[in-house]
Amino acid sequence: MRCPYCERDRDKVTDSRPSESGETIRRRRECLACGKRFTTFERVERTERLMVVKKDGTRVPFDPENVMKGVLAACGKRPVPASEKERIAREVEEEMHREFDREVPSRIIGKRVADKLKSVDQIAYIRFASEYYEFSTVREIQREIDDLAERPPPAPGHPDLFGD
Repeated sequence: MRCPYCERDRDKVTDSRPSESGETIRRRRECLACGKRFTTFERVERTERLMVVKKDGTRVPFDPENVMKGVLAACGKRPVPASEKERIAREVEEEMHREFDREVPSRIIGKRVADKLKSVDQIAYIRFASEYYEFSTVREIQREIDDLAERPPPAPGHPDLFGD
């Protein structure tokens, strides 16, 4: 590993531990040349390409950055911690790779993100839902708000017992 401070590639690992999800390994390193410490993360690179089937039928490679962009746009200036936003994007990516071999409809990705946002921040959920469900009138948005008020979302990590 190349030291970010002195660019030498002589270091030793001082600590290794799996990340919260177990998908990555966090390694604390010390450069043997300059003595500075730095952290690296290792993850298994997915060699299979999951394709997203868009509404118009076109296919594009799945890009977790697009999920994160949608979550960031929905959360805007809401008090949602960065760790929660990252968790949502990471969980959606992991679920898509686990459940689909080659292709996944974009509507399923959007539904998954919407469901996760619903349990984190209702305003962020409404923002995301207004794009995802393509609300065209205030009445449609109001109906979704009324539904939220009537039936609060499940707590994070708990299943929705009532389903949609």
